[in-house]
Amino acid sequence: MSLIEAQGVTVRLGRSVILANVTLSISEREIVTIVGPNGSGKSTLLKTLLGAIQPAKGRVEQMDGLRVGYVPQKLHIDPTLPLPVLRFLGLPVRVPLAAAMTALERTGVAELADRQIADLSGGQMQRVLLARAILGDPQLLVLDEATQGLDQPGSAAFYRLIEDLREDLGCAVLMVSHELHVVMAASDRVICLNGHVCCEGAPEHVASAPEYRALFGSGTQGALALYRHEHNHSHDPAHDHDHDHAHEAAE
Repeated sequence: MSLIEAQGVTVRLGRSVILANVTLSISEREIVTIVGPNGSGKSTLLKTLLGAIQPAKGRVEQMDGLRVGYVPQKLHIDPTLPLPVLRFLGLPVRVPLAAAMTALERTGVAELADRQIADLSGGQMQRVLLARAILGDPQLLVLDEATQGLDQPGSAAFYRLIEDLREDLGCAVLMVSHELHVVMAASDRVICLNGHVCCEGAPEHVASAPEYRALFGSGTQGALALYRHEHNHSHDPAHDHDHDHAHEAAE
């Protein structure tokens, strides 16, 4: 069942066409990643899918009553504002303490409950934002370059957390990212965007597509070759060990 579906979507800004004839759908429980160079329309596509931008042509349909959790690239908060994490999770509507603590526990930062938002590191802040996004038990979790500014081990750990949350919450995940090999390892399906959908499919298919290689060059192929090898394994404890080592080697 599709949670969101776009059919022939074209988005214009003035006379410029930002997105041209984009068709895609997001199904229950799948992790979909949108990759593309700067200026390719990735964030515009997210905003269009979520209804913040109206397309000039085409249509976007959401499942009735769809619950969406959103994690932005960054959230700018006045550092002089006294705002502990628990209070932040309760904005603009207060949430029960138990629900807030459960969300922080799920994202691995329960110990930060009383910490001031201004004192958090980049990685801690992203996990708090993720906790806020899952408070409403979303059916679709949307992340817009959510690991920008994190180092690669931090990004890899964040995406492994996303995989765990998908299993825990039973939600679908839609991500936009520039971290090609790390993200693709966490994805069921990859959509390569450059103003239009260049190619899409399973990560190993996109990694070998001429359109993808034309955009990102052959330098990514070594890391993606490791990824493709890694996912030939079955999903058992031995595979999990290989999975971690493949991530480390790719980084």
